[in-house]
Amino acid sequence: MTAPISELAALLPEGALVTDEATSDAYRHDSASSCAAGRPLGVVRPTTTAEVQAVMRWASRHRVPVVPQGARTGLSGAANAVDGALLVSMVRMDRILEIDEVDQVAIVEPGVVNADLSRAVAAVGLFYPPDPSSWELSTIGGNLATNAGGLCCVKYGVTADFVRGLEVVLADGEVVRVGRRTAKGVAGYDLTRLLVGSEGTLGIITEATLALRPAPEPALTMAAVFAKTADAMTAVTRIMASGMRPSMMEFLDKPSIRAVQAYRDMGLPVDAEAMLITQSDRGPLAAADVAAMGAICEELGASEVAVAEDAVESAMLTQARRLVNPAVEELGATLIDDVAVPRARLVDLLAGMEQIAAATGTFVICPGHIGDGNMHPTVVFDRGDDAAAERAQRAFDAIMRLALDLGGTITGEHGVGLLKRTWLRSELGERSYALQQQIKSVFDPLGILNPGKVL
Repeated sequence: MTAPISELAALLPEGALVTDEATSDAYRHDSASSCAAGRPLGVVRPTTTAEVQAVMRWASRHRVPVVPQGARTGLSGAANAVDGALLVSMVRMDRILEIDEVDQVAIVEPGVVNADLSRAVAAVGLFYPPDPSSWELSTIGGNLATNAGGLCCVKYGVTADFVRGLEVVLADGEVVRVGRRTAKGVAGYDLTRLLVGSEGTLGIITEATLALRPAPEPALTMAAVFAKTADAMTAVTRIMASGMRPSMMEFLDKPSIRAVQAYRDMGLPVDAEAMLITQSDRGPLAAADVAAMGAICEELGASEVAVAEDAVESAMLTQARRLVNPAVEELGATLIDDVAVPRARLVDLLAGMEQIAAATGTFVICPGHIGDGNMHPTVVFDRGDDAAAERAQRAFDAIMRLALDLGGTITGEHGVGLLKRTWLRSELGERSYALQQQIKSVFDPLGILNPGKVL
């Protein structure tokens, strides 16, 4: 080891720092396979806030870049290594410290897996709504870093809506607490919201106080099959405009349906052009809700509307949506957009994507959280084919341009990371972009926290 690394090793418990190349290589990438990754100095796997402090004090003293990581399920390259960086994997800080049934909060460390928290609070009649498709793998820290959404966000909101307070280690190793435990509190600037979604560029989250809800009532799930994609889009806008509040509204286009069915036989209608999966969790009112949503779908041309008869069938439909990403990965290399547009422009988004795919000679799959206009256009191309990769990048960029032109955003939940960094200025405008750079310099004057990401 070089002197600075040996100095760090002396500050940490045995085994916390790993510098062998094989281990470091395993931590170089998140799930954005097309994003570049550098060669790190090593990986630290802390188990306490004090160890994270020691890392950041050392890194600040020697001006070594630090890349915080969760489970590396992210899809924008935000957790990818940069050359000469120290990777800080938070997965060993995985304790649920408290579940308070009176105040309805959970206090957790960042390495807690989303699904584990959801099951733990469900055991006492509570509910943690944010549920990204990777919820069985992704950690709360990673969800906080990207302000993750998920299947339930159409009704319940995204991760930031459930964060009351954070413990954060800053770039110089100082620990700060932002936010509070109480349900209400407006003292000072909202640094909690600022840190959620900052992708590890402002600090390393070591503890989070999360708001919970009472457990929802039993849910019913419905699937509607369409011969025309535009009809499915119109059904979505009609349902949402009706005042109904589905607890889930997901979209699969024909390529998505076929990819999932090929990946795992779930009896999906492979000849359908589009499928909507909707849910109501209003207990005794759920049957009337899904019936009303089904009636709208039938009126707009759905060839089949089916309501799950029990929890097993409901879980199967939900699982079909969660399997899209691993199913698509089987088809080739991918560039995954996660644009969001106003619901009224969804038809325009899909039509524009079809034109982009034709113009660039690319294959684009598009599932998404359609209830809130957050779609995941995914450009699939042959691995190792440079010409195909170049066409895919042109299609990817054109889709982001289309989303902005439709009044939308370049990222609804995956974050900017490396993948969309060149587009951030286009969305924010020069003055807002400059303000964000100034905020970064306040939190991280040496520029050592996740450099080259976001801004």
